[in-house]
Amino acid sequence: MSGPNKNRMALLTWAVVYPLITSLLAVLEPFLAGVPMPIRSFVLTLIMVPTMVYLIMPTATSKLSAWLNPN
Repeated sequence: MSGPNKNRMALLTWAVVYPLITSLLAVLEPFLAGVPMPIRSFVLTLIMVPTMVYLIMPTATSKLSAWLNPN
């Protein structure tokens, strides 16, 4: 068993990360305006990584398993 196609997994990850980062930045901007960049990045990743790992990627990889694992 070789696992998911790496190129397709990378594309899926980007397709999920980009809109999530964009959305979080838009939502958090009013609250974090004027906060130093390292703290903004910390808050963004504190929300984004668990959301990706526990919610979005399991759902996305499950729904797209046939595409990720071509025979």
